Amino acid sequence: MSNVYPRNFSHIGISVPDLDKAVEFYTQVMGWYLIMKPTEIVEDDSAIGEMCSDVFGAGWGSFRIAHLSTGDRIGVELFQFKNQSNPKDNFEYWKTGVFHFCVQDPNLEDLAERIVAAGGKQRMSKPRYYYPGEKPYRMIYMEDPFGNIVEIYSHSYELVYGAGAY
Repeated sequence: MSNVYPRNFSHIGISVPDLDKAVEFYTQVMGWYLIMKPTEIVEDDSAIGEMCSDVFGAGWGSFRIAHLSTGDRIGVELFQFKNQSNPKDNFEYWKTGVFHFCVQDPNLEDLAERIVAAGGKQRMSKPRYYYPGEKPYRMIYMEDPFGNIVEIYSHSYELVYGAGAY
């Protein structure tokens, strides 16, 4: 017999080319809390070193990490790896894996402008309404300054899809 129930979302890990700039972006633009400053993790026989070797395999060497938290207490781990590379197109949505994460802001237009002003990109020409003329639910796709895809919703996921968004 299995216990099937909705698990809570704990955190997400995001790779970036410059950890210090990413911490600055995510704290100053997104308003997230820095809960553990940038730290270097090295491949050794410590508990964290062994855990990382289990995940990455032998020979990973070292990386830098910072921990942040959103306003609703979701953790965000920012990673900077030594051999980091930026893909030419970070939006291969048809491939298996996470292709975006979404944040919620009732004034998504302002957040979109702040992202662009900080070096990010707007991937859509303008915000789109799920129920034009009926409900104010809007969304827009963006990129952070590091190429990670960020979607912004004006309202909660449940409100948007609970009414059958399309």
